[in-house]
Amino acid sequence: MTPMTQGPDFSGDKVAATLLPYGIQLSQDQRSKLLTYIGILLNWNKLINLTAIIEPTEIVARHFGESMFLNSILPVENCRLADIGSGAGFPGLALKILCQNLHLVLIESNKKKCAFLSEVIRILDLREVEVVPQRFEEIRQEPGFADIVTSRAVGGFPALLKWSRKVLAPRGHIAVWVGGEDTTKISNTPGWTWQPAIRLPESQRRFILIGRPLQ
Repeated sequence: MTPMTQGPDFSGDKVAATLLPYGIQLSQDQRSKLLTYIGILLNWNKLINLTAIIEPTEIVARHFGESMFLNSILPVENCRLADIGSGAGFPGLALKILCQNLHLVLIESNKKKCAFLSEVIRILDLREVEVVPQRFEEIRQEPGFADIVTSRAVGGFPALLKWSRKVLAPRGHIAVWVGGEDTTKISNTPGWTWQPAIRLPESQRRFILIGRPLQ
């Protein structure tokens, strides 16, 4: 599969402008990786269901901007991050492009999506990234497995929180991308402390919610 090449209709400058509301500034190399990623995503999306969003500007905003925005409120550089239900690689691989020193574990039970993730990692030459083709509930890990757990539009929050409590490092955090109704449900989970939900830029109904287990 051939990556999309950067063309006059969608340039690195347009990527920069699209990410501006999210407070994200990328280097030329990072913009190049992002554009290549979009090409791989759109090619694979013809064969397997990876995303319903196929317009490049919207992909940059919704997938990359909303994923990378986490780093402005919970820095992930030099952390070990476990991304649950990675799907097309968001937020995990988007954060990896932004933060080179992030150690990333992508947990995805769909084997075809795992093949896609591995292809992106190979083509973009990303290091310190592991793809785990399992359901997260099946993974047995000791405390300290992850500094941060992320989950975007996965659902099943009670099971996710139960698992995260077991694997997070002391003072580790979970970050979930949710709608407004879910922020209330999750914030009332016993045994956790939550920061106020932060609305994603350019959105009225989508939020990032960050919490950690009570010690």
